[in-house]
Amino acid sequence: MLHLIQKYWCHITITLVIAITTLSLWPASYLPSVPGTDKAHHFIAYAALALPAALRHPKYSLYFVLSFITFSGVIELIQPYVNRYAEWLDLLANTIGLTFGWLLAKIILFFTQKNA
Repeated sequence: MLHLIQKYWCHITITLVIAITTLSLWPASYLPSVPGTDKAHHFIAYAALALPAALRHPKYSLYFVLSFITFSGVIELIQPYVNRYAEWLDLLANTIGLTFGWLLAKIILFFTQKNA
């Protein structure tokens, strides 16, 4: 599974960026009801966003995370213009999710390289 994520990391990342952008800018009244809290959704989405790039390019993963934090901030700034609410706590949840995804990648790589 790790090999597949590393092989298709760019496709996965682009798909996640498109999905996050679409769901973040779609009118809230048209979004489906999903179990969990809004902040948990942000955390999970952004953790998933950080993971493939961090697994494939660990040397540059911090740059990816910083770029994704910037992306997240831009999304929050755009939201008021599409009848959504910008929330600093969303940006915080996104940043925590990105950090978690980055750390998870480091742990996975540590244990897979140790056993190789």
